[in-house]
This record gives sequence, C-alpha cells and structure tokens, in this order.
Amino acid sequence: MTDTFRAPDVPTALQPLPEGRLQGRPLFADLVRQSLATAAAEGWPRLVLCDPDFSDWPLGERAVVASLQAWARRGRVLQMLGRDFAPLRLQHPRFVQWRVAWAHVIEVRACNSASADEWPSAIWSPAWTLERIDATHGVMVASREARDHVALAERLDHWWQKGSPSLPPSILGL
Repeated sequence: MTDTFRAPDVPTALQPLPEGRLQGRPLFADLVRQSLATAAAEGWPRLVLCDPDFSDWPLGERAVVASLQAWARRGRVLQMLGRDFAPLRLQHPRFVQWRVAWAHVIEVRACNSASADEWPSAIWSPAWTLERIDATHGVMVASREARDHVALAERLDHWWQKGSPSLPPSILGL
C-alpha cells in the first residue's frame, strides 16, 4: 500500500503543454484537461482559473475531477475567478461536490460588475499560462515566458481585487 493517492484516470505520461497561438474550441477543452493533469503530475503549488461562467470548461468530467483530486494537497491553492457561477453549479455537479470536499484549498471570487466580453478566460500557474483571447472562435495563447506570466497575473489580480467571495461550499439556511 502506498501513501500517495493516485487517481487511475490521471495519465502518467503527459505530452508537453503547447506554447504559442492556438485555435479551436475542442482544443481549449483538451488543454484544460491536459493542464490540470500536468498540474497534478508536476505538483504545481498554485492554479488560477478564470472565466465569465465556466460553462464550456470540462470541469465536471470524471478525469478532470480526478486530476484535481490528485493535485489537491496541503499548501496548494486553487483560485477561481468568475462573473457568474450559476452555470458552473448546474453543468458541473461533480466539480461542485469536489469543491465542497476541498474547500480549504479553493478560493472563489465573483465580480459581476464587468461585461462578459471584457472578462478574461485563462489558466495561470507558475509553470504555464493559457489565455483565450477569442472564446467564440477558440483563439488562445499559451506561454511559459515570465513576461506573459506577470502580465496575466496582474490582470487576474485586478479582477480578484474587484471581486467578492462566491460559490460557498455549503449554504446554511437559518
């Protein structure tokens, strides 16, 4: 018996995450899956997921939740930033259930003062970033460059500061 939890759905041999300009809505979903599996395999300490509503992210898929489960450990932080979390609650119940169990590593903030078209859609980590610059056509930019990390982190922090806590792990009725 081993001490380390290893989800069976998380691939052991991962392809390197791409860099540069990319395009395709299916590719975006694949890169979300691949980046979360890579985060688990490489032990990324911090992840930031940002989207207006996460409606077209594959967060409710069994393999994605398995990757998050394998990634989640003491000292790790997942920050989620969105405009409206109602679609996420409805479309990704498996993720919402995982969020309840791992509330101590997840910080969620919402900021609905901005329009959906000015809201960023991105994954930020210390190792790699992915930003969707045109969600309608699936145009993205992926990078490992420090300058891109800093620029995206500053924009995400701007929205984080404007937001307020959201998506509570439980709702208490009083």
